[in-house]
Amino acid sequence: MESSKTWICDRCKVEMRLMDTQFNYLKRSFRHKALRCPSCGQVYIPEDLARGRMREVEKTLEDK
Repeated sequence: MESSKTWICDRCKVEMRLMDTQFNYLKRSFRHKALRCPSCGQVYIPEDLARGRMREVEKTLEDK
């Protein structure tokens, strides 16, 4: 994700901010900083984050 690019929430039309966000996937939860609307809470997740982090969670579950 380009750090110089400004992301605007489609719902609220305000600038999204990098905020600590909790994610839940396959009955596991984890926290990660992600772009989130300070008004409505909508989160922008870039594809590389979604694919990479989900793969880590799935690998952890397979190892158990």
